[in-house]
Amino acid sequence: MKILVVEDELKAARALIKLITSVKPDVQISGPVQSVRSAIAFLETNPVPDLIFMDIQLSDGLSFEIFGKIKVPAPVIFCTAFNEYALEAFKTNGIAYILKPFNGADITAAFDKLDLLTKPTKNQNFAEAYLAKMIKASQETDGKKSFLVYKGTKYLTIDTSDIAYFFVHNEETRIVTFDNEWYPVDQSLDQTASQLPEKDFFRLNRQFLICFRAIKEVEHYFSRKLWVKLTVPVEEKLLVGKDKTSQFLHWLDKR
Repeated sequence: MKILVVEDELKAARALIKLITSVKPDVQISGPVQSVRSAIAFLETNPVPDLIFMDIQLSDGLSFEIFGKIKVPAPVIFCTAFNEYALEAFKTNGIAYILKPFNGADITAAFDKLDLLTKPTKNQNFAEAYLAKMIKASQETDGKKSFLVYKGTKYLTIDTSDIAYFFVHNEETRIVTFDNEWYPVDQSLDQTASQLPEKDFFRLNRQFLICFRAIKEVEHYFSRKLWVKLTVPVEEKLLVGKDKTSQFLHWLDKR
């Protein structure tokens, strides 16, 4: 089996390749390819790989741009630190979606899914049904209605509709409400994002997950970034990197 690795962080790429070869010692691995541009060039000038492991945020943009510019005739296992791209991943060639940090069990499960989806005859329709099910599930989820928090000596229930944004402070995830009250949440920001409807919350970066209703205005910033201003106070500037600008504007427009 020939595998292409598309990953812009060399350390992460080496760790991924090590896990792949520990699960499938006989595979031939190309890469890592680190950008949208170089991935397109590779796929246009080399034999088609049997499988692609692909990060989503690359050095020059989102890997989804690849599918808009060329036909990618291979299944893709997406590997990313962010979970808000799952629906988009399964609309392309995605057969699995692995969140960083992953391990050998995650890689093995992804290969098992590939084997199931590529079995001949009786399972050919399974692949289409599986992808349709994933897309439908992502579209229909209403998300978590409330969060149980503990502050001081009390347990409190915070309605999701009252939350302006989530952020990470000293490795602790916190809720900030529209009343500008904050509460700790006993889970990671990744876990929190996976429980919320995509139409209502957006993961700006590794630290902030914001509610659409909390956005006051958006301005252009240096280096093709966007500056997001909220209706509640935030101690730092909330910036959208140039690699997520298009996705963020699309999210704003998708009402």
